[in-house]
Amino acid sequence: MQIQPILAALRKHKIPAFLIVLEIALACAVLCNAVFMIGQRIAEIHLPNAIDENGISVIGVQGVNPDTANADIARDLAALRQIPGVSAVAALNMYPLGNSGWNSDVSTSPAEGLNKDSPNVAEYMFTQGGPETLGLRLLQGRLFTDAEYADSKLGANYMPSTHVVIVTQSLAQRLWPDANALGKQIWVGKENGYTVVGVIADVLRPSQNGGGIAHFHWSMFLPVSPAAGIQVYLVRSTPQDRERIIRDGVTKLEALSPWVVVDGKTFTDVRDKFFANTRSMVWMLALVCVVMLAVTAFGIVGLTSFWVGQRRRQIGIRRAVGATRAHIMQYFQTENFLLSTAGVAIGMLLAFSINLYLMQHYQMTRMPWYYLPASAIALWLLGQFAVLGPARRAANVPPVVATRSV
Repeated sequence: MQIQPILAALRKHKIPAFLIVLEIALACAVLCNAVFMIGQRIAEIHLPNAIDENGISVIGVQGVNPDTANADIARDLAALRQIPGVSAVAALNMYPLGNSGWNSDVSTSPAEGLNKDSPNVAEYMFTQGGPETLGLRLLQGRLFTDAEYADSKLGANYMPSTHVVIVTQSLAQRLWPDANALGKQIWVGKENGYTVVGVIADVLRPSQNGGGIAHFHWSMFLPVSPAAGIQVYLVRSTPQDRERIIRDGVTKLEALSPWVVVDGKTFTDVRDKFFANTRSMVWMLALVCVVMLAVTAFGIVGLTSFWVGQRRRQIGIRRAVGATRAHIMQYFQTENFLLSTAGVAIGMLLAFSINLYLMQHYQMTRMPWYYLPASAIALWLLGQFAVLGPARRAANVPPVVATRSV
């Protein structure tokens, strides 16, 4: 198939050609970024979380008297341990994916101070039994000792007085990419330094806190004795016992402190609620992609059908001088491929520009290069499929059309 006659015909029909190219370019730009965002959101939903998600229940208490919090929390923990089926229990200041957390920018020395590149880290604080309740996986070093829990009091700045810390693997790699984290120090401001005694598998933070997916595992864990503010109870059991333990736990705590508000939920429910909006966004973006592709396909069909109607006499002449139906089909498919190629080339530039804008204003990451050729192939195939109907109608134009008067 020679390209020159096709290009000559396109120059005579500039407006339909321009509209098809523009439609494909816009579809390519939107498709690349939408599919990339879908991939990002799906990856976020399936981020690993190295705790026993299927065995953890969360019991929250509101309205604890700060003056008696230490004794009340110790009493509540003892009551929860007595429930049949409970294997571990602890009080925490917050929990993964809880959407409410304590966070601080940290540095590796007091002299270094904080700057715009200082990582923002989730500060988990738990009472004795915390690692066992969460099901943390120790990779290096050790967990906290009984003495470290007992001696760790919350100060006026809400930081524990025992200066030891456990960090996630991702945070250790962020702070000390070429060194062993054990024995290193994390500083929260210039007054609070904590020595790393253990490294654990990655645990999700309560929220992204404005960061991207890479920040979601930047967490540190500190020991603390019962105190006001450390009053979210996590209970570990077998998955089939969780609902019963939540009911029994809420009943026990309400009986011990009738003035407090107690609620319970499984961690499975916590995760589902946290990612509910993300799943909705995935479906919305998928719908945008489907609609965009459908509009593009119908646009190609409509413009090409109009084009065929305008060129029936030209097609009839080609048929009269020996062109077969296959030749006519090939002609329109090649023509569509050229238009799709031009649209895809422009669309790739637009897609790259949109991604740069999203990176600068919405903390998106750079789109991998392979999204561009993948979208190009999808639009090429879509164009070839969409042009089949009009091309077949063109191929069925009889040669006698060439002999009719205009």
